[in-house]
Amino acid sequence: MRLNTLAPADGARKDRVRVGRGIGSGLGKTCGRGHKGQFARAGKGKVKAGFEGGQMPLQRRLPKVGFRSRTARDCAEVFLYQLSQIPSDVIDFTALVESGLVDSRAVTAKIVMKGLVDRKLTIRGLAVTAGARSAIEAAGGAVE
Repeated sequence: MRLNTLAPADGARKDRVRVGRGIGSGLGKTCGRGHKGQFARAGKGKVKAGFEGGQMPLQRRLPKVGFRSRTARDCAEVFLYQLSQIPSDVIDFTALVESGLVDSRAVTAKIVMKGLVDRKLTIRGLAVTAGARSAIEAAGGAVE
């Protein structure tokens, strides 16, 4: 291969449109811009996204509603110190629901480090933060 023989593939580069070359070309006189108006002028065709001609734009007419996580309502948080309210040593999702620590509409639960664990617990099928895991294991418990 030589540099002087390099060429783009056939059809890779289109010829530029030559406007204003007579009525027979289909792009003569007004060159495809129509008659008068903002888009017929040179350098004036840009309108910012959402601009409605001076009318209050839709994104400013609607009220702001903030952010609400769609996954937050499915996952309930349980603090470490709350686990002492459950009498059994094996804690799973159903035990949390039965004890009233987790809303029945929740799908999953996560144990968060807040407070202390005072006894040996076994956690099954629940999400656990790193700090909560270390606290449970330090008390002699296990996370499965």
